[in-house]
Amino acid sequence: MSTALPLWFEIGSLSILVLILIADLLLILKRPHVPGMKEASLWVGFYVALALVFAALMFIIGDAEHGGQFLAGWLTEYSLSIDNLFVFVLIMGRFKVPKLYQQEILMVGIIIALICRGAFILAGSYIIEMFVGVFYLFGAFLLYTAFKQAFGKEDEDDEDSALVRFIKRRAHMVDEYDGNRLRTTIDGKRYFTPMLLVFIAIGTTDVMFALDSIPAIFGITSSPFIVFAANLFALMGLRQLYFLLGGLLDHLAYLKYGIAAILAFIGVKLILHAMHETWFPGVPEIGTWMSLGFIVAAMAVATVASLVAMRRRGEHVHFGQVEHEAHGPAPHEPGAEPGERP
Repeated sequence: MSTALPLWFEIGSLSILVLILIADLLLILKRPHVPGMKEASLWVGFYVALALVFAALMFIIGDAEHGGQFLAGWLTEYSLSIDNLFVFVLIMGRFKVPKLYQQEILMVGIIIALICRGAFILAGSYIIEMFVGVFYLFGAFLLYTAFKQAFGKEDEDDEDSALVRFIKRRAHMVDEYDGNRLRTTIDGKRYFTPMLLVFIAIGTTDVMFALDSIPAIFGITSSPFIVFAANLFALMGLRQLYFLLGGLLDHLAYLKYGIAAILAFIGVKLILHAMHETWFPGVPEIGTWMSLGFIVAAMAVATVASLVAMRRRGEHVHFGQVEHEAHGPAPHEPGAEPGERP
C-alpha cells in the first residue's frame, strides 16, 4: 500500500520517538527507583497523549484512512502489550526481582521487543508483497491464538522456557542478586546472577508475543511505517503502566477474552481480505473504522466486566506498585550484599 504520508514526516517522527526512548532508558540507568502512582500515571498519560497527537498529525498531513489505521493498530498493539504485562508480572515474581531494578529490566525487554518486532515487520512486509495468500496463514494463526488465549491453560506460563532451563543447567550461577549485575565475584570466582535468567525469560517472551502481534496489525494496515509506529507507541509507556496497574493486573479476569475477541476478529478480517485478493473478489472486506470500533468495544466490555466482577466478589485492589507476596519476598532488598554461593 502506498503511503499518503511524506517521507520527511516518517523519518522525522520515528527519529524523535527513538530519541525519547533513549532518553527514557538513560534516565532509568542514572536514577533507578520504584515509580510511585503519580509518576507512573503522568508518564502513561504523556505517552497516550503523544500517540493521540501523532494520530492527529496523520489526519492532517496524511488522510483519514491512514489516521484510522494507526489508531486501530495502536489500540490493538496496546491491548496485546497489556497482555504482556501479565507474563512480566509472573516472570518478576518467579525470579524474585528486587523492585528497584524492575524498571531497568522492563526497559531492556521493551528494546528487545522493538528489535524483534522490527525484524518481523520487515519480513512480513516482504512476504506480503510477494504472496498475498499468506493472509490465509496469518488469519488461521490468529484464530488459533485467539482460541488458545480464551480457553488455554492458565498455568502454562508458570514453567521456565527450554532456554532458561538449559542456561540453569550449564551456567555457573548463584541464587541471589548482586544489584543489577549480570555477573558477580564470590571467593575469587565469577558467577552469573539470576538477572541473566530474567533477561532471557523477558526476551523469549517478547519473541513469542511478536509472533502474535505482527500478523494482527498487518490485518489492519500493510504500511510498514504505520505498523512500526503503532508498535513503538504501544511499547512506550508500557514500563510505567506495569507499575501503575500493579496488583490490578491479576484481577482483570475477562481481559483475556477481550484480547481473544480482537485476535479472532482480525483473523477473520485477514481471511476475508485474502479471499477478496485471490479467488473470491466478490467477498466483502472489513473496513478500518469498523475494526477500530470493534477493538474499542471489545476492550471496554472486557475491562468493565472485570471491574464489575471484582466488585461483586468484594475485592479491593489498589493501583500502584506491583507486589509479589505470593512468590515470597525478594532474597535481598536493593543495596544488600550479595549472598554466598550455596
